[in-house]
Amino acid sequence: MSPLSGVITESWQLYKAHARHLISVAFAVYLPIAVLTLLVGLAGGFFGRLLVDLVSFVGFLLLEAALVKAIQDVRGGATNLSVGQTFSAALPSLGAVAVASVLAAIGIWIGLILIIIPGIYLATIWCLIVPAIVVENAPAMSSFGRSNQLVKGRFWNVLGTLVLVVLIVFVVEIILGLIFVALPFALAQGLAVLVAGSLVAPFGAAVITNMYFRLAAAPVGAAAGYGGPAGGPYGGQYGANPYGTAAPGTFGTQPPPAGQYGTGYAPPSQPEPGAGPNTQPDTGFPPSS
Repeated sequence: MSPLSGVITESWQLYKAHARHLISVAFAVYLPIAVLTLLVGLAGGFFGRLLVDLVSFVGFLLLEAALVKAIQDVRGGATNLSVGQTFSAALPSLGAVAVASVLAAIGIWIGLILIIIPGIYLATIWCLIVPAIVVENAPAMSSFGRSNQLVKGRFWNVLGTLVLVVLIVFVVEIILGLIFVALPFALAQGLAVLVAGSLVAPFGAAVITNMYFRLAAAPVGAAAGYGGPAGGPYGGQYGANPYGTAAPGTFGTQPPPAGQYGTGYAPPSQPEPGAGPNTQPDTGFPPSS
């Protein structure tokens, strides 16, 4: 069974259970963006539009980091954090998120211009860079490799999940557009930014973050790299507990209990009395006859 099976349903349940906090976090970012969009829509002008785009981009980056942090917290049982505490916790990651997001956007944009397919491919393998930065404190450049490592071997499952999320968001935005269609254009545009962003962004962040934790907990994603064995390329420095409830570095640095992540792990076998030391490494499989 795919580790992403049911991730949309799980994300929807998490969204509903913590909607007040998640929507409040998104609302705090989209309110000033919506007001600025309304004012620029009334005044017009190229530089005004450019200012809206710049503020929207910075706000989106901060929101993305804050929502990932918020969902990590509620998964770990911290359900009483304020909006300010959530933003404060996410702020140290903003620089790395900004760098990684700009580079990813450039790469994906170039890929889409070329033949479309490369852009879709890059968007899929890089979809987990923000959780890798926020949860694992991975550097901006290293987050690309970490995301690719988690997606590797499950590309089509991840792509299918992303496509489904995009379709859901598209339908919601159409419905909201029809609701605001009778309003003046500038007002409708501002309200659409505020309402759609506040309602939709937390759900998208919930799906991405839950995908990250599921893939980080799966055997393939946990085999090496960040959170891998101490002798791996990062020595567990950026390892993260798969459910966000323990200090970074705990996941991937100790062997899982037998049977939890597969059948390939078993405790070292003990020699029978008088049989001498056990010199054969235990592989978790029965010895050949």
